[in-house]
Amino acid sequence: MLGRMGTAGLLVIALTACGGGGGAAPTGGKAAPPAQTTPAQSPSQDPVERALSKLRVEEKVGQLFMPVLYGTAADTVSGENQARYGAQTPAKVIAKYHLGGVILFPHNVKGVDQVVGLTNGLQRASKEVPLLVGTDQENGLVSRMSALMTDFPGASQIGATKDPDLSRAVAKATGAELRALGVNLDFAPVADVNVNPSNPVIGPRAFGDDPGRVATMVAAAVKGFGDAKVAATAKHFPGHGDTDVDSHTGLPVIKHTKAEWEKIDAPPFKAAIEAGVDAVMSAHIVFPKLDPSGDPATLSKPILTGLLRQKLGFTGVISTDALNMAGVRKKYDDGEIAVRAVLAGADLLLMPNDLPKAYQAVLAAVKSGRISQQRLNESVTRLLTLKQANGLLTKAPAASAEEAAGVLRSAEHRKLAAQVNRAAH
Repeated sequence: MLGRMGTAGLLVIALTACGGGGGAAPTGGKAAPPAQTTPAQSPSQDPVERALSKLRVEEKVGQLFMPVLYGTAADTVSGENQARYGAQTPAKVIAKYHLGGVILFPHNVKGVDQVVGLTNGLQRASKEVPLLVGTDQENGLVSRMSALMTDFPGASQIGATKDPDLSRAVAKATGAELRALGVNLDFAPVADVNVNPSNPVIGPRAFGDDPGRVATMVAAAVKGFGDAKVAATAKHFPGHGDTDVDSHTGLPVIKHTKAEWEKIDAPPFKAAIEAGVDAVMSAHIVFPKLDPSGDPATLSKPILTGLLRQKLGFTGVISTDALNMAGVRKKYDDGEIAVRAVLAGADLLLMPNDLPKAYQAVLAAVKSGRISQQRLNESVTRLLTLKQANGLLTKAPAASAEEAAGVLRSAEHRKLAAQVNRAAH
C-alpha cells in the first residue's frame, strides 16, 4: 500500500493504506501447486481442494476481501465497525462477510499481549477458513507495527548497502516478528524503481533508482520472508516509481513506453516472481502504453492478466492496492470497482471503500454469470493455496505472547539493524 503515516487521526491512516498468481493453482510463489492425484490419493485429500469444496458461493466471495477493522480485540464494540459494516465487533464483521483476511493498522496495536490476543481472536472468529492477517511493515516510513517491532532501516538504506544478504536477513527478521504476533502476510517488499526525484509517495520506500540493484534486493527480501514463513507481496505493479502524483489523492499517469517498462519497471517484479513471491499488489496508475483504456492497472485485464499472469508467468495471488484510494475511484462506484478488479485478474480485494456494497456487487456478478464460477474458484484456490503454503489450512494458527516477547526487538535483531545502518553509510 502506499501510505504516509501522520499522527493526526488514525482513521485517516487506516483509510489510506496501500500496501498496502492464472490458472486454478499457483506455482509462482511459496504457494505450492495442488498435490498430484495418484491412485492412493483422491483430490478430496488435498487440503486446498477440500477447503474449496466446503465453501458456499457467499463464503467464496468473502474469501476475496481484506478490510480494515476497528478495535484492539476481536470482541471490541466499535461504532466505526457498526457504521461501516453493520456489525459492532471485528468478530461479527468476519462472520457476516465470511472474510478471507483482515489488515492491521496502528489503531489495532497497543501491546504485545494485546496484538496476540487480537490475532488469535480474529482467527477464532473465522469459522470456515483461517484468515490472512496482513499489515504494511515495509520498515522505514511505512511501519504499521513499529510500536512493538525492531526499528529496522527502510528499503533505501538497505539498497545503499549493496548487500542482498542484508536485505534477506532484515526480511527474515521482520517476518519472524510479524509471525510471532500472528501476522502471516506482509505487504512488502516495494518493487518500484524510484526514478523520479519528485515522487511523493515512493521515494525512500524503494531500494533505489537502479533496476538491477532493486531487483536483486527485492528477490533477497522475498526469500527472507519465505525463510520466516510469512507471505511476501511485491508492489506496486506495473511500477509506481516514475510519478509526481500520489495515488491516494489522484490518478497518476506513467508515460513510459513498453520498452522503457521492460528496462526500468519490470526487472524487480520478474526477480520477485523468480524468487517465489506469494503475492503481487497492483498500482492505481494509468499506463497508456500498456493499456490505452484509461483505467488504472488495478482494473486492467491487459496489465494484470495479460502482462503479470501471461507474460511474466505469475501464478500466485494478485492483490489490489487499497480500494478506498482516490486513484481507483475516479470512474466507477465502489461496487463496480470490486467487480472490475476481479474481472481484470485480482484475487484479493484490499480495503474496499464500501465493503457491503462491494461484497454484494461481486456476489451479484457471480450469480448473474458476469463473473463465472470458474473465475471465482480460480481466485479462491489461489488464496487457499497461499494459506496452505504458510501452514494455515492444516492447523489453525495461534500466536503465543510468551514466544513473541522473546522474538520482538531481540538483541540479535537490534544488532542486525545497527549493522545495516553502518553499512549504508
